[in-house]
Amino acid sequence: MALNDAGLPGVWKNADEESGRGQLWTLRLTWMKVGAGVVAAFGGVLSWSIGKIDVAAWLVLIGFLVALVSELASWATQPERRWYEGRAVAESAKTLAWRYSIGADPFPIEMSRSEAEQKFRERMSAVADQVADRVVFDAEQTVVTSSMESLRASSFEERRAAYVEHRTRDQQRWYAEKARANRSYATAWRVALIVAEVIAVVLATGRVFGGWTVDLAGLLAAVIAAGTAWVAVKQFSPLASAYSVATKELGVQASRLETVAEVDWPLVAADAEEAISREHTTWLASRTGRSALPPRP
Repeated sequence: MALNDAGLPGVWKNADEESGRGQLWTLRLTWMKVGAGVVAAFGGVLSWSIGKIDVAAWLVLIGFLVALVSELASWATQPERRWYEGRAVAESAKTLAWRYSIGADPFPIEMSRSEAEQKFRERMSAVADQVADRVVFDAEQTVVTSSMESLRASSFEERRAAYVEHRTRDQQRWYAEKARANRSYATAWRVALIVAEVIAVVLATGRVFGGWTVDLAGLLAAVIAAGTAWVAVKQFSPLASAYSVATKELGVQASRLETVAEVDWPLVAADAEEAISREHTTWLASRTGRSALPPRP
């Protein structure tokens, strides 16, 4: 028995979709800005005309116009805010759904169904209210789903096994995969930037000693700056380190959960969710300089 994405509340679905759209447009606009800067720099090193048309000048103009439009679009639509806040709400909704489904604090199994559902609705409403002016919560099953009710009604052993395998181990696998991927990306981008810098040094040396007359310094500087900006946005190395630590902590957590007694389950499972939530809170703080949206139990 598992609580997969299809069984999560509509609040999670809407916030997750909004976050995905925000991330997509953040990365698109970033690529447009840095790419346009490279195009403008490329035009700056050319002396290319077709008849009376100065192609190089047009490249410079188009590059700067695209960069300007991208910057204005980013300022007006604030896709980064939609990305970060949508993700914070989605993760808060997900952790509440798991707490309710497995009988973790503050929704222990001993609590009556009506009381637990009422408390869950209040918590979920408080989470959704944080971005209600930016996210339209129109998905079906906006609060308690049938999958959540089925898992909550199962035996302790089934709830514990479902949580260990489909929440803790699943998170551990995800973080491990992302840690490896980000480490590979960090290495690849570092090598690419070093190669660009070596080429820049070689060409600059050629100009100093008279062996090279074409000035590509501006173009290479733009390329290096664009690559550096992209790496800063993606944060490959910091994420690789954070995900590696999270993978280790989740492995330890899973081992503990597999042997916990039923009497201790509500608090131990709640602590486990706190550990998972900490990683999301850290991620949000690294992006925005502030903690996740309250409440985040």
